[in-house]
Amino acid sequence: MKRRTVVAGMVTVACLLLLAAAGWAASDQQTLTVRATVADKAKLTLGVATVNFPDADPDAAPLISATENPVSVTVKVHTGSAAVVTLTVQANGDLSSGGDSIAITNVTWTASGSGFLAGTMDTSPQAAGSWTGSGRRDGAFSYFLANDWGYATGDYSQTVVYTLTAP
Repeated sequence: MKRRTVVAGMVTVACLLLLAAAGWAASDQQTLTVRATVADKAKLTLGVATVNFPDADPDAAPLISATENPVSVTVKVHTGSAAVVTLTVQANGDLSSGGDSIAITNVTWTASGSGFLAGTMDTSPQAAGSWTGSGRRDGAFSYFLANDWGYATGDYSQTVVYTLTAP
């Protein structure tokens, strides 16, 4: 009989513990709202600020490669998921040395990296890249100058402007 009393007592204690856990425990809940603001941003990084074309014999080198080739390009943007991101380049004029000039359209570039585009320099904006949505894109441009016996001697230069647009 003692054994039945002990078993019955254990069953009673177990039932009381289950009841306490199920309905007699105290609890409370609070909610927390988590917010983050991400604004439109565009950041463009070119690996160098100047490219140089060395002198070369036009018969031996009809196309002169810039000594800095390839030039790294990094595009970083925050924008809408369906927004079209564009990279353009525009020359401020022809290459000039005093009163002499070389048409800027004699400068071309090749491109590597997803979305980066090859092209020809001009005084109107030229497409150099296109993507959709936010992200980081890495690529490279290699620049070339068409060499010609008709160029007057001199040190030529011109500024070109790259514009990254993320609406």
